[in-house]
Amino acid sequence: MTTQVTGTAALARTFRSLGLPVFLTVIAYQPNLRDAGAWLDKFPGARGLVEGTPAVALDPRLDVQPSDVVVTKKGPSAFFGTNLAALLAAEATDMVIVCGATTSGCVRASVVDSVQYGFQTMVVADCVGDRAQGPHDANLFDMAAKYADVVPLSEAMTYLAGLEDAGG
Repeated sequence: MTTQVTGTAALARTFRSLGLPVFLTVIAYQPNLRDAGAWLDKFPGARGLVEGTPAVALDPRLDVQPSDVVVTKKGPSAFFGTNLAALLAAEATDMVIVCGATTSGCVRASVVDSVQYGFQTMVVADCVGDRAQGPHDANLFDMAAKYADVVPLSEAMTYLAGLEDAGG
C-alpha cells in the first residue's frame, strides 16, 4: 500500500494548501469490544482494532495536521454511525474525494453512502487498494458505473489545480 499511501498524502497536502478540509477515518473499538457489533463475526481480525493502540494509528506518512479531522468509525462506511455527513455539510462540501483501503469494503461502503448523502464523489484509483486485484478492479468498475468518478491521481490533482486557479 506504499503507492496508495504516498498518493493520499500528496492529495492531503494539496487540500491543506488550498484551505480545504482533510477528513481521515479509523476503525477503533473500546477494549471490551461491546461497540463492535456483528461485523466481528465476519471480520474477527478487527478484534485487534482497539482505541489507543498502535493497530489503529494512522500511517505517519499521511502527516496528520492539527487542522485535520479524524473520524472514528465502527464499520466499513465512513458515514454510517458517524458525524461525517454533518461535518462535510458544515464545510459546505459538495465533492468528496475518497482514498483508502479496502476497495471492496470500506471504500465502496463510504462511496455508496457519500452519494446517498448527495455528495458528488470521486475515487482516486491510485490511492485505494484491496487484498486482491480481482475485487479491487471489479469494485472500481462498479463504482465508476454507478456511484463515483473513478480517476487516476494525476486527474484528481488536475481537478484540484483547477480549484486553485478558480480561486478556491
